[in-house]
Amino acid sequence: MDTLTRIRAFIDVVEAEGFSAAARKTGRSKALLSKYVRELEDELGALLLNRTTRQFSMTEAGHTYYRTAADILKEIDNLADLVRENNADLKGKLKITLPRTFIDAEVGQSLIDFATENPDLSLEIVAEDRFVDLIEEGFDLGIRITKLDDSAMIARKLSDFRVYACATPAFIEKNGPLVHPSELSRVRFLIDTNSRSHNSLRFIDTDGSALTVNVSGPLEVNSPQATLRAARAGLGVAMIPDFIARPYIASGELVSLFDDFIAKDRGIYAVYPHRRYLPAKVRAFVDYLHAWFKRNA
Repeated sequence: MDTLTRIRAFIDVVEAEGFSAAARKTGRSKALLSKYVRELEDELGALLLNRTTRQFSMTEAGHTYYRTAADILKEIDNLADLVRENNADLKGKLKITLPRTFIDAEVGQSLIDFATENPDLSLEIVAEDRFVDLIEEGFDLGIRITKLDDSAMIARKLSDFRVYACATPAFIEKNGPLVHPSELSRVRFLIDTNSRSHNSLRFIDTDGSALTVNVSGPLEVNSPQATLRAARAGLGVAMIPDFIARPYIASGELVSLFDDFIAKDRGIYAVYPHRRYLPAKVRAFVDYLHAWFKRNA
C-alpha cells in the first residue's frame, strides 16, 4: 500500500468530518479507511486523529499534516489535469466564490454560459459578500470586484469596473446643486456596508489629492441592489456598481454625480492561489470569462 493512498484516505476522513461519512462519500468501507489512516500514523510515528465513539477531531500534528498534505495532493491532481488537458474534455468540480451582486446582475450570465458549454464540469458557486480565504476554505478561485492589492494571489483582470454616485432628478432638484463630493456630508446618503469604508467615501479632488467625505443617512444595508432600489425611490444618494447602475442612468431615472472625482482604479478580477501546476479547469474558466467580458463590454 503506497503512502499516497493513505494520505488520500486521511484527507477524505478529515474533509468528511468522520470515518462513516467518508466511507459513504468515497465508496470505501469504514474499516478500510481506518486501516489506511492507522498505517499513515504508524509511518509518521504520530497520532493524527483523536477517535472516540462519539467524537472526531484532529490532533495538533493532524492539523499541521493536513494543511501541507492537502496542498501536495492538489498539486499532484493539477499536474495530472495539465497532462490530460489536451486529450480530454473538462470534468470534475470547480468551486468558486464571488459577490452576490455579480451573480444577480447581468454579468452573472457569464457563469451560466460557461456551464452550458462545459456540461461535464460541475460548478459550485458560493455567492457572498464577505472576504473569503481561498486556500483556507478550499476554493479553486474567486471573482473579486476591488482595487486589487493581495500579493498572495495570482490575479487576472477580466474587466474594468467603477461605481457611480447616483440620485433621482427630483432628489437633486430638492437638495442641489450637488457639484462637489464634499456636499454629500449634508445630504441623505444610502450606505452599502459591503464597502470597506462604509460611511467614509474616497474621491480624487481636482488637484489630484485624495478626498475623504463622511456620509450618513436613512439606510445602511449590505446589498448594492437594496441601495439601488432606495436611490430609485428618492431616499438619497448611493454609490452603485456600474453593471447595475447603467440602465437607470441611461434611462434618466437616476443621475450620475461627481464623475470626475470618482477613482477609476478598480476592476473585476479572477484570483486564485499561487500554484506550480494550475488546473486546466481553472485556466479554461478564467480564459472563458476574459473572452466573455471582451465580447459583452
